[in-house]
Amino acid sequence: MKIGFLQLHNTADKKRNILRLAEGIADLARRGAELVVLQELHNTLYFCQEENTDNFDLAEPIPGPSTNMFGEIARQCGVVIVMSLFERRAPGLYHNTAVVIERDGSIAGRYRKMHIPDDPAYYEKFYFTPGDLGFKPIDTSVGRLGVMVCWDQWYPEAARLMALAGAELLIYPTAIGYESSDTPDEQQRQRRAWQTVQRGHAVANGLPVVAVNRVGHEPDPSGRTRGIMFWGTSFVAGPQGEILYEASSTEEESIVIELDLAHSEQVRRWWPFLRDRRIEEYGDITKRFRD
Repeated sequence: MKIGFLQLHNTADKKRNILRLAEGIADLARRGAELVVLQELHNTLYFCQEENTDNFDLAEPIPGPSTNMFGEIARQCGVVIVMSLFERRAPGLYHNTAVVIERDGSIAGRYRKMHIPDDPAYYEKFYFTPGDLGFKPIDTSVGRLGVMVCWDQWYPEAARLMALAGAELLIYPTAIGYESSDTPDEQQRQRRAWQTVQRGHAVANGLPVVAVNRVGHEPDPSGRTRGIMFWGTSFVAGPQGEILYEASSTEEESIVIELDLAHSEQVRRWWPFLRDRRIEEYGDITKRFRD
């Protein structure tokens, strides 16, 4: 499979953001991409830096304008697209949702973000209801995709459940960066920890991982912080955690990477972690904490 991704810097001009995405997808398709992965909430700035009820106006239904538009792009380009939207499910009920568009323009499936952060400059609990669709891979013409979103990246249980359901690839649209008050050393520790934990998911499950992050500075509309410097570093890791490609931490990128999905089965034969799991001993994993 040839996977393309766009690591972009978003601006306040939504129409311009979408135009650049459309142009980028078409270019990736011309370069041979069969699957294109976009970053989290790619149509707009990362609005969760503040709690503002006006931002709920950014949400839209699924199906809706964006899925229709990106569906047409997928059909024209003949690619599968993993996109990310602020979903309006009902008045007062919203989700952070990844949508997979099939190459014929239809919706192959969706995933609603399960783990919702609430930190300075990342006030997502104000906007998003936790997902209720479970960890279920989405079948497409290019394979069975285990799609999750950003904060889900830190949870090995989520990756394992996707793997147990037959995912051939773990995919994470992302929007993560440096909080302005952190020291440079702390910033680098956070960035590398983010990549390391996902490489661990690849190793533990014998599956490739694709994480696509935005890049560049976005101001805090409230003025309480100096904004977020998104750290880019989008990457593709193989089933042994090996880095197949790592993007810049400061620049936009448009990349096509070829993956041999059949290699995952060979790795699982060498390292049969699923075979050797002691599932009868794991009951306490569903508890919040063992006192």
